[in-house]
Amino acid sequence: PRDGLHMRVSSPPTTHSCYCGIDTPERGKLMAARNSVEAMAALPEATIAQALHGATYVVDLEVRRPALDPDGLVVDIGLATQVLREELARLNYRNLDELPEFAGQNTTTEFLAHALFQRLAQRIAAGAMGPHAVPGSASGGLTAMRVSLNESHVASAAYEAALGR
Repeated sequence: PRDGLHMRVSSPPTTHSCYCGIDTPERGKLMAARNSVEAMAALPEATIAQALHGATYVVDLEVRRPALDPDGLVVDIGLATQVLREELARLNYRNLDELPEFAGQNTTTEFLAHALFQRLAQRIAAGAMGPHAVPGSASGGLTAMRVSLNESHVASAAYEAALGR
C-alpha cells in the first residue's frame, strides 16, 4: 500500500469548482462563492482550520543505484518504507505554516517534494535505509532519488536529484 500524506496549507478561499481531479461541489455550494472570509469564520459550520486548505497526496519514492548491492537489492524495501512513514508522520495532519522549518515558505507541492527529498537524503546518508544504501559506501550505495507527490492523476509534482553530493 502507498502511504498517504494529508497536509493543511494556507490557500485562498475556493470560489469556483475545480475540474482538475479535485472533488469540489458545484459553485453554489462552495462557502467562499457566497461569503466573505470574515462571514465564513462566523458560520456555525466553520472549523478551526477556517481559511486553511487540505491536500491529500500519494507519495512515491524511487531510489536508484548502478548495480545491485551484495544482498541483490537496490534498497531494503522494509527500511525504506519505515523511513518514509516516519518522515510523513512529521507532516501528517499538520498546519505546515506552523512548522519552524517551513517558516516564511510558500508550501507548494513542489516545495514539499523538495523538502521530503532533503530529509530522506539526510536519513539515507545517516544509514537509516541500511549500510548498503549510504552513498559512497563500499557497495556503491544509492546514487539518485525521486520524490513524487500526487494529488490526483492530473495534479502532481516531483523532485529528483543525485545523492551524495
